[in-house]
Amino acid sequence: MACGSCGTTVNGQPRGCQNNGTCGTDGCNKLTVFDWLANMSLPDGQEPFDFVEVRFKNGRKEFFKNVDNLQINIGEVLAVQAASGHDIGIVSLTGELVRIQMKKKKVPYNTDEFLKIYRKANQKDVEIWQEVKDREEAMKVRSRQIAIRLNLHMKISDIEFQGDGSKATFYYTAEERVDFRQLIKEFAQEFRTRIEMRQIGFRQEAARLGGIGSCGRELCCSTWLTDFRSVTTSAARYQQLSLNPQKLAGQCGKLKCCLNYELDAYLDALKDFPKTEQKLKTEKGTAVCQKIDIFQGHLWYAYEGEWMNWHKLTTTQANEILESNKKNEPVASLEEYAAELLSDTKVDFGNVVGQDSLTRFDKPKPTRKKSKNRRKKSNYRKKGPSNNA
Repeated sequence: MACGSCGTTVNGQPRGCQNNGTCGTDGCNKLTVFDWLANMSLPDGQEPFDFVEVRFKNGRKEFFKNVDNLQINIGEVLAVQAASGHDIGIVSLTGELVRIQMKKKKVPYNTDEFLKIYRKANQKDVEIWQEVKDREEAMKVRSRQIAIRLNLHMKISDIEFQGDGSKATFYYTAEERVDFRQLIKEFAQEFRTRIEMRQIGFRQEAARLGGIGSCGRELCCSTWLTDFRSVTTSAARYQQLSLNPQKLAGQCGKLKCCLNYELDAYLDALKDFPKTEQKLKTEKGTAVCQKIDIFQGHLWYAYEGEWMNWHKLTTTQANEILESNKKNEPVASLEEYAAELLSDTKVDFGNVVGQDSLTRFDKPKPTRKKSKNRRKKSNYRKKGPSNNA
């Protein structure tokens, strides 16, 4: 999704749109954060927070301590500490927001165990980093061929090199446990580097690879979504969506995360509705709920045995009938309530959804006005000449 001019210059500075790592179109970086505290000054006597957030490939982020008090800005390329050797990443956040992020993710910053920043990346660091990044795509194709030859039921979705090129991490998905001991041996002989295999879920795979959803926008998990909450089919039922797995599933094969976005609003609206399994008892018969309209607050009921005739009620009317049933007070029929609702309802065929008419640009046809002389002549022809003429 990145533009062709993105990357770094000769001295390691960001190029392209020159927004220092925060792309104006939000297409170059994943999981970007807007620093809303950047223009605010610290209180007197308070030192700036000495941790920074560094982003690696496909949105992986970690926190590092600035032990040498370097002047670091968002978008700069840094050489940071790794398990062995060093890694290369781009600064995604600095200042007090890093403290808030570490508290949110429960990362301790008052202990002595922390990763530190080595230096700002020099030209040699950037060249090695770019060289190993160019190898990743060819290695991914070759690694898939080896896995197929060994009859392993796994899918290698992505490869991430460490910044110094000393280690390659293979991300894969599998439905069952995979014995990849022979695979690692062949990878080490083929690629001449240390190998780490890391299994991820299908949602994490979609977040790493990215893509376009059915809504026409980039996937939420690859742009801004940081946690994966469980999504159940009950979320679709509350929103009265058809339980079609082809429409409800995302590119990861799981239920779409966006099913949870409006669920709270639907649950708040459904608090005023009676339960659909509750029946309304009237003198005419027992009525069963057939359909509800959450947006307008209406319910449709039908008598048992007369399923073709539906009667529309409001939530207030349905609750009133239920209260009368609890008190054993007689209710004549649903027709009285439906007629009351129909009399109060004003039919309005206005533009309720904000759509424009297809004839909004048509010019009105001019109306021809008959002149007085033309009307007099027509009257004269109809009546004929008078006898006194």
